[in-house]
Amino acid sequence: MDSTTLGLLAHGGLRRAVATPCVMKQIHARRRRCSMVRAVMARPPHEAPAKETPAAATAATAMMTPAPVTVYRDNWFDKLAIGYLSRNLQEASGLKNEKDGYEGLIDATLAISRIFSLDKQCEIVTHALERALPSYILTLVKVMMPPSRFSREYFAAFTTILFPWLVGPCEVMESEVDGLKEKNVVYIPKCRFLESTNCVGMCTNLCKIPCQKFIQDSLGMKVYMSPNFEDMSCEMIFGQQPPEDDPALKQPCFQTKCIAKQNHGVNCSI
Repeated sequence: MDSTTLGLLAHGGLRRAVATPCVMKQIHARRRRCSMVRAVMARPPHEAPAKETPAAATAATAMMTPAPVTVYRDNWFDKLAIGYLSRNLQEASGLKNEKDGYEGLIDATLAISRIFSLDKQCEIVTHALERALPSYILTLVKVMMPPSRFSREYFAAFTTILFPWLVGPCEVMESEVDGLKEKNVVYIPKCRFLESTNCVGMCTNLCKIPCQKFIQDSLGMKVYMSPNFEDMSCEMIFGQQPPEDDPALKQPCFQTKCIAKQNHGVNCSI
């Protein structure tokens, strides 16, 4: 073999020796790319966000929607009773207004709450209730109906018949007294006065406290009024003494929906 052939062979062998590592690198690169493609293709698809269920959507809408305001259609007796109590409140406080119906009654209580101290508010309402009923009727009821199961149930039934114009529709419910069932509770699903003011302070100072005092002192019947400020319901439990540590008296007023504070500048802190 001549020198030229040996040179060519040597040169070709060198090319093969040099080319082989390059080819290997390309092969490894292709393998890596294929592995990456297979890995991407093998990944599970992204989970779609959970859809809101109809029940959850309905609940969210209900929370955002304000509660409907109750519409009352007062009859002639309701209007007569509302006007009579409103006039007595105005005379007891010395603050007059020209409004009619339940609006006039609320305006009278707003004026009392805005001007007088808490103790004076209770005193004015108690005095107005005493003015509304002749003293001989109060004395007669107190003497003829001493505390008993009959009187407790009578007071409850009497309240549901004659006072829906003031507090809204209500019904008699049972409770246990000395281990026995009695129909001595008046349940008010949604108090008209509380709904009209949305004010905890006016509820306690112009309704709850003076009414408890008036019914016990003037009619001889203990009663505990237990308002629920979450749903605006209330229970009147005849024959039960109000607790000294009454939770209703510790309830702060509504921060954003107190009509008395927002629209009339009432200081309803209790």
